[in-house]
Parts: sequence; C-alpha cells; structure tokens
Amino acid sequence: MIRKQKYDYDLIVIGSGAGGSAAATIAARDGKRVAIIEADTFGGDSPNWSDVPTKALLHAAQLYDEARHGARFGLRSSTMSYNYPSLRAWKDMAVKRTGAGGNRRYYEQQNISAFQGVAHFLTPHEISVNRRHLSAEYFLIATGSHWVPPQIQGLDTIQYLTPRTILEAIRPPKTLYIIGGGTTGIELAQLMAIFGTKVYIADIAARLLPGYDSEVGETMERLLHEQKGVTALTHTRTLSVEKENIAKRVTYNRGGVEHSVRVDEVLIAAGRQPSVDLGLENAGVVYTAKGIETNDQLQTSAKHIYAAGDVLGQNSFTHTALLESRIAAHNIFSKNKMEPDYTATPRIVFSYPGVASVGLTEDDCLKRDLDIKKATAPLNIIARSNTSDFRDGFVKVITDKKGVLLGATIVSPHASELIHELALALKHGLTAADVAATPHAFLSWSEAIRVACAKLG
Repeated sequence: MIRKQKYDYDLIVIGSGAGGSAAATIAARDGKRVAIIEADTFGGDSPNWSDVPTKALLHAAQLYDEARHGARFGLRSSTMSYNYPSLRAWKDMAVKRTGAGGNRRYYEQQNISAFQGVAHFLTPHEISVNRRHLSAEYFLIATGSHWVPPQIQGLDTIQYLTPRTILEAIRPPKTLYIIGGGTTGIELAQLMAIFGTKVYIADIAARLLPGYDSEVGETMERLLHEQKGVTALTHTRTLSVEKENIAKRVTYNRGGVEHSVRVDEVLIAAGRQPSVDLGLENAGVVYTAKGIETNDQLQTSAKHIYAAGDVLGQNSFTHTALLESRIAAHNIFSKNKMEPDYTATPRIVFSYPGVASVGLTEDDCLKRDLDIKKATAPLNIIARSNTSDFRDGFVKVITDKKGVLLGATIVSPHASELIHELALALKHGLTAADVAATPHAFLSWSEAIRVACAKLG
C-alpha cells in the first residue's frame, strides 16, 4: 500500500520574482514537489517592469545622447532623431529575449506547479489561491514590495505615473515632476531628459541618491543639470497636486518657501513597502508594515516558513534577492544552515556616468565611529578620460588604519562593471596596497581604481 503524502507539496514558493524563482528551481532540480504562486505577472518586477526594460531603454537613450553630441569627435550627428514607438518595441523585445518575464511555462517545464492568483494563509501549512486549497511542508515567502503613493494632498484626484506605467507611455511627457531622488528616480529622470522632457526631481533629503556618499549626489545633480537641464529640488517636501486643464500643478515647500510648477505628468518614485497582505497571522509569522521578520538564516517565527527579497523590508537589489533565494532553498532542506553574506554586495545606478558602490559609505563609518583613511582619484587624471572626452567622475576608496578596504564608490562610465574588482578585494580582506600593486590595463577606466588605492598604499 502506498503511503499517502501528508502535504500536496514539499515546498510552496509565494512570488515568482528574484526572491522566489531561484529557490523554486533549485528545489525542483533536487526532486522536491514544488509549487510557485504569482499574483501578478510571472517573473516579478525585475524582468517585466524594472531592471530589464529600464536598462534596455537607458542603453538606447545613452547611445542616442552620445551620438547626438558627436560633433566634438568630428561626427556630423546633430540632426539625429528617434522614434519612440520603435524604442518601446526594442524594450519589449529585450524583455522577451531575457526569457524571465511572463515565464510561467518555464516553471511548468521544470515540473513546478504554477498558479496565478493571490495566496492567503489559512493555517500554518495551508494556503488558498483562487478558492483552491494547497498545503506544503515548507513555504518561502518572496512577495516583494510595491509602490505606495505618499501622503500628498490631491494625489488621489489625478492620474500619476509609477516606474511601471511610465515605461508604457506612448511618448515622453513634455514636463515631468518626479517625487523621489533615489536610484529609480535618477535613472528615469535621465532617460526622460535625454528624450526631451523638462524634468524636476524632488526629494526631502539634502541630496540626490542619499544612500550614497555625498560626492555622488552632488556630482550627479550637477551633471544632470548641466547636460540635461534637470532641476533637482533637494530639501523639498511636495505639498499638493491639482488638475489644471490637461496639466497638473504641483505645490512644494523648499527652504521654508512655497513654490508651484505646472507639469504634464507626476511620477511617484519613492516609497516602496513590503507586500505582506497574505494572512500571515494565520500561519504564526511575525511581521510589521516594514516587512517580515526573520533570523540570520532567513527563517521566520514559524520554523517551516522562510522569506527572501524585498518582503524583508530592506529594498534590496535583484542580485541580493537571488542570493537570499539560493540560501533559503539550502536552509529549508539542509541541517547545516547558512547565512547570506552581504559584505561585497554592489549597489548600482545605471545612469550615465554610472554609479557603483560597495561596502561602507563614509556616513556608515562616521555612524560607527570608525577610524578611517580615504582617498579620491578624479577621472580626469587618467588617460582614458582624454580619449573618451569624459572628465566628470571619480573613484573613492575607504580603508581602516591598516589599509584594509572598508568601502568604495565609483562614478564613471561602466561603473557597474568596474566595481567588482573592489567588491572582490573587500570580500577577501585585501588592502588598498594589494589592489594598487595589481597591474591595471593602460587606457582602461580601471586605472582610476589603481590611482585611488595607491594614494592609501
């Protein structure tokens, strides 16, 4: 007689984005019975509406922008133009080609049961999806986060854009007011400005990109203004929005003074909140509005339920969610538990120039009262800045008193590629002198890393 399985599945993964997909695939390949549940589009945020489509459009925008300013290299390119529907078609093709967006069939081909719908816990081992009841021995919650509109008077009376809906726009707006000067706000400000939009970007913080070193925000604010005409409104609280014919009037307070500006569109690029509306109390999972609480092994207060990705409330990067997903899959089915190691996780802004950072910022070091040394190499001291005619940007490195790397920041073309040398050095406890002693190819941007590290070596 065959013993009846106690549960329908060994593992149910709730959320098919970066925090859920890796774990589901790993468990299925190990022969486990796995189901994955997605409330929106399979693949989640990154391949469908954020990383992939945004970077595809940014790549095209930066090509266009560079070519348009090619006269200094002897290129007759000032009459270049673009076709926005074709740009959108390119973005859609890039999304399709990655294969991760809308990829329900991928899971089914891996023998993973895929369900479309909202999951809700009924008991610690049972959920409902579209009136179906499913049970599992283990769960991984990877529901991510969602944009929440800030408390601004009149916002509910207008149609505003989100980072998801702006990518579907038929054409760039003539004028745009962006609320939020973080990574998403910066990338979309630059994208729209290149295609001719007059952009205002507002943030309550003292600088753009407040999570990075102060020099980063200052440099990006200056470059966005000088090269793209973007108006940065730092120290700014947006007070109200109202319709004005087919446009919108935004009122804001800056430095104690009220101002107003008339724009075509308003974009909300601030305030993501973890998606925790899952009936977690029925499963005994402790959570707050700031996210699900876990131990260092990503285990929730219910021992058989784990969580990974943005639902933890850290607003992390896609590569962090993937790391956590892999660790969670290991810990669910293994006795020797692992902890995710975040020390060398790069933080990236895909602007031009790019921004990349790893380890501690100077502010982090000040808060921890650490005794540090720091050095900065401006890009204009290396030969590549001449041959590419790009002089704005820098490499900054921070070490302890013994010269061991604590953190680094790059503002440069290809910053997202350059940062990994410093991430590897940081992960393995190398000194700035170790990095400086490594030959760096002449005429590569990475020479700025060598110069910065040599100042501390």
